[in-house]
Amino acid sequence: MSRNERQTISYLKKRFDQVGMAPDSRHGQNFLVDLNLVRMIADSADVQASDVVLEVGTGMGSLTAMLAEKAARVVTIEIDEHLHQLAREELEQYENVELLQLDALRNKNNFDDQVMEAVESALGKVPGGRFRLAANLPYNIATPVISNLLLWPVPPASMTVTIQKELADRIVAAPGTRDYGSLSVWIQCQCRASIVRLMPPSVFWPRPRVDSAIVHMELDPVLRQRMGDTHYFHQFVRTMFFHRRKFLRSVAISGFRDQLSKPEVDEVLQAMGLGPDARTEQLPVEELIRLGELFRAKLAGKS
Repeated sequence: MSRNERQTISYLKKRFDQVGMAPDSRHGQNFLVDLNLVRMIADSADVQASDVVLEVGTGMGSLTAMLAEKAARVVTIEIDEHLHQLAREELEQYENVELLQLDALRNKNNFDDQVMEAVESALGKVPGGRFRLAANLPYNIATPVISNLLLWPVPPASMTVTIQKELADRIVAAPGTRDYGSLSVWIQCQCRASIVRLMPPSVFWPRPRVDSAIVHMELDPVLRQRMGDTHYFHQFVRTMFFHRRKFLRSVAISGFRDQLSKPEVDEVLQAMGLGPDARTEQLPVEELIRLGELFRAKLAGKS
């Protein structure tokens, strides 16, 4: 049976019936049944022969197989025990695929240690190999997966994912727009991000209630170096957008209330030329990086 036939709704239903299961909404199980779009994810990821690819959400393994044909190694994660077994049967011919059956996230802010260990082990077997993420991400974990991967000591060279369109809009949003927020800044301060393709609910089974998008994010090491302390800037951006409707001065005073006095906060804002009516969502990524570094220097001066 060709891979095209394996990704049809009828085939998926048949395989699920054989093991007595149905798609589980708790795990965000929406299967992409247009194989041309699955191939578009794989092609957009631009996987090379020396790459190690992480996939979160193996599903039935259709994308996994395409990645395995291009990459040195693929580490793929599936939380569902039954799906994991079905995928193992579908992918048995690929010796460069490591299937893990677990929840990729230990909690909202951290990956399970086994995920990082598996990726590091795979990279150790491929001298000079690059790390990439390519996945049809379950919607309920898409944000923490993307965000937390950029905190890893060795972040992915690229991330190519299928996600909810609303999230895609936030990733590529411009300053001053409704969708611009902490995630926009966190991605754009280190990646070149673009929407590859918008997708209607009809290309999935079961159909989600929202539109989706394929998004490609290419890491730019030069951009990333401007942050200084990655973990600090991640927390700084989240703090600055926590009360997005308030003026920036009020947010900063609240965010640094146990560390900086109001006059000290005002000194930083004055150095940036930011008046009392400035709001975080109006600031471009470059200005937020500079602002974050000024606050970090001010904090360092007090220690």
